[in-house]
Amino acid sequence: MFEKIKEDIQSVFDRDPAARNSFDVLTLYPGLHAIWLHRLSHILWRNGLKWLARFVSNIARTLTGIEIHPGATIGRRFFIDHGTGVVIGETAEIGDNCTLYHGVTLGGTSWDAGKRHPTLEDDVVVGAGAKILGPITIGRGARVGSNAVVTKNAPPESTVVGIPGRVIIKAVEEDSESRKALNEKYGFNAYGVGNGAEDPVARSVHAILDHLHAVDTKIEGMCGALSSMGNDYCAEALPKLEDDLIELGEKNQSNT
Repeated sequence: MFEKIKEDIQSVFDRDPAARNSFDVLTLYPGLHAIWLHRLSHILWRNGLKWLARFVSNIARTLTGIEIHPGATIGRRFFIDHGTGVVIGETAEIGDNCTLYHGVTLGGTSWDAGKRHPTLEDDVVVGAGAKILGPITIGRGARVGSNAVVTKNAPPESTVVGIPGRVIIKAVEEDSESRKALNEKYGFNAYGVGNGAEDPVARSVHAILDHLHAVDTKIEGMCGALSSMGNDYCAEALPKLEDDLIELGEKNQSNT
């Protein structure tokens, strides 16, 4: 038991930079209090003392604002950050090293008995306000974005965002030199998060930049061919960007 408590305390230090010392963590983190009371209620539930198990879970909800059904199965080093409004249903299963933020619901979509709540495999992180509903599986290492509503399985190492939740696979390719040059020219850098950002808007803008580079290359080649033929069509310079766009680009550069 004490080994698990030590693991719980260390998981807070690993995942919350605001944690100052062990005494603070022991006394001021309702997520840990909810988990410890759940372990007690879960033991009572498994031993047939279901009313007493529910009574303990109700005490935990009153003290912490976190509602965990005593029937839920939770792995080691589970961390609930902030915690208010978290709801975990009876048949939910949570693996090791998972993290939930406030307002998360692991709920059901049916009144039928049996498995009706989600399964989170190891190392899953669920953002604030997200709703994961039904007997679905969120794969190992997956991330669920804030306020997402997820009703379908998510593969391992994926990111799920939006309503309804849609899967975004992590970007694995490095930016090409041409894309980096265009990023610098137009001042775009995926909201300051750097290369490999798991952001659909960032990927769309990158695709546009790639297309612009291809168009620029073709135009330069055509202008060279026309100039060699004595045609001055390309002598006129292209229009400059507006000053406010240049300032925006410079501002984005300074913020990265």
